[in-house]
Amino acid sequence: MPSSLSTSCHGSQLHGGQSHGPGFRLALVGMPNTGKSTLFNRLTGGHAQIANWPGLTVELLRGPLPDDGHGSTYELVDLPGIHDLSGSSEDEAVVQRFLRDTPPDLVVVVLNASQINSQLRLLLQLRQLGLPLLAALNMSDEAGRFGIVIDHHGLSAALGLPVLPVSAKRNQGIAELLDRLHQWGEAPRGSEAALQRSPQPQVPVPDGWQQELVTRFVTMPEGLRHHHTRLVDRLLLHPLLGLGIFLVMVLAVFQLLYAVTTPLQDLLGTALDWIQTSWLVPALQNLGCPDGLERFLVDGLWLGVGTVATFLPLIFVFYVLIASIEDSGYLPRAAFLMDGFMHWLGLDGRAFVLQVMGFGCNVPSILGTRVIRDRGMRLLAMLCIPFALCQARLTVFIFMAGVFFPRPWWAPGLVLFSFYMLSFAAAVITGLVFKRAYPSDGAFVLELPPYRAPSLITILRRGWSSMLNFMVTTRVFILVGAAAIWLLTNLPPGATEASGTSLAAGIGRFFQPLLGPIGMNPELTVSLFFGFIAKEILLGAMAVIYGTTASGLGGAIQTAITPLQSLSFMTFVLLYTPCLGTVAAQLQESKSRTFALLSLGWSLSLAWVMAFVVYQGGGWILALR
Repeated sequence: MPSSLSTSCHGSQLHGGQSHGPGFRLALVGMPNTGKSTLFNRLTGGHAQIANWPGLTVELLRGPLPDDGHGSTYELVDLPGIHDLSGSSEDEAVVQRFLRDTPPDLVVVVLNASQINSQLRLLLQLRQLGLPLLAALNMSDEAGRFGIVIDHHGLSAALGLPVLPVSAKRNQGIAELLDRLHQWGEAPRGSEAALQRSPQPQVPVPDGWQQELVTRFVTMPEGLRHHHTRLVDRLLLHPLLGLGIFLVMVLAVFQLLYAVTTPLQDLLGTALDWIQTSWLVPALQNLGCPDGLERFLVDGLWLGVGTVATFLPLIFVFYVLIASIEDSGYLPRAAFLMDGFMHWLGLDGRAFVLQVMGFGCNVPSILGTRVIRDRGMRLLAMLCIPFALCQARLTVFIFMAGVFFPRPWWAPGLVLFSFYMLSFAAAVITGLVFKRAYPSDGAFVLELPPYRAPSLITILRRGWSSMLNFMVTTRVFILVGAAAIWLLTNLPPGATEASGTSLAAGIGRFFQPLLGPIGMNPELTVSLFFGFIAKEILLGAMAVIYGTTASGLGGAIQTAITPLQSLSFMTFVLLYTPCLGTVAAQLQESKSRTFALLSLGWSLSLAWVMAFVVYQGGGWILALR
């Protein structure tokens, strides 16, 4: 598993091609949509996130290459996707600082072979830096299907650097690329490869050389290139039909999520209940565990953690579906389709894609705003992204929709889709309210990749790694949260939630004048407080508060609140601050406490107002009936 790497990259033994030990640092550089992250995974065996949008790999990743058998080690650093070295976006600044302050021993430049005519510009810019380079023509199989023929030997000779055709998705040419990297590292001093390994003098690029290289070494078919892509784009990029297809696609995703994951969650919940009654409780009793400690371990930690664990299948399936959409090349087209509408809100298509990516997690989407160069637009995007329906909140909605709206079969999916639309409406309201406070005039440039069949191995790996990442990153929150909730519901000694004498009951009653008008009872109020830390622990909190198992939580909730209260609760959960991690990311990226507090206050206010409308308006409608 690759680990995070700061842009300073201190601690390496290597600088600028001067070897001070048996190891070499290699950097992976390329434009967005070149398959750079896929190639990184192939070379290192890691599980870096793969996406068709720049900015998702803003944190630098590193991973080891296979050993060359001679004692030398190779570390590969995955740099953010950039369009050129002269831009001013945060990602481009990261790459510029990395290459300037900690120059690697070799830069592996990843080019999309099917778009070679526009990709060479970045390679020529990097060549001017004088660093040792190797060019990997990725997606060479795709270029061949389009009828594009590249003379990589001639191109290599003209540029004075190795140029290798590969296909990371099909695992073609990867072994040859690794062999070439090993040969480069093992080259004896004085050899041609050793000269290529040394820093090269900066060489100016002749005017018009890029077009000359394309003319000499690239053969493009006439009128046949991307023919099928253009046909599909006529439908998917149509202003009205394309929008309808997009909404139907989102609805289908939510329907599929509910249909596939609900049986898996029920099965996992039943299994956890069996483990509790058959193994855990008897084991604690055989060990002579004190009654108070046993209740803390079983009714606190086990119930809280177990309830959250039942949603692991949902997280896996969700990320598989998202990865399929990304890998297909559709996501940038959604950005293009929505650009005009987003412009009305003071944003552009990049903000829409980041909003969609927030379905996974709001934090990396906020970090992804670094690709937006205009500060005003970037801050406005950071205000809107927290309203994206992330997978942590999705777990709550799938549970509540299944409990309160199980019939007919399409009702739960429609409820989920409705809250997705509500999240988008909240972002629209935010854009309209704050676009004058954060004006921008940045241009939006987008290169649409061709459509591709998603790689089954890639999307399954994405789902699996995202599920594992969820377990690793939230384990402390879940354990601490479950323990704290149990203590609040069982202190002072002898107090119970049912008797109304616990600390949790006191907190609920204190905030009842504020949250009562939106339908929150004391139990829901306490769970909302813990949901502020992380939405992943919200259902676990409810299980502990109501003193039930994961499989029994639905029945307990049904007897405690009405369907209208559940809708108000879901509305508030959707719109109030996603988690402390999101607030921290906003503070880090905006460098402004005032902005972070503004976002926090706005989301809480909007959540209360919208929940009030749902609860009071719904009550008024029911009274008329």
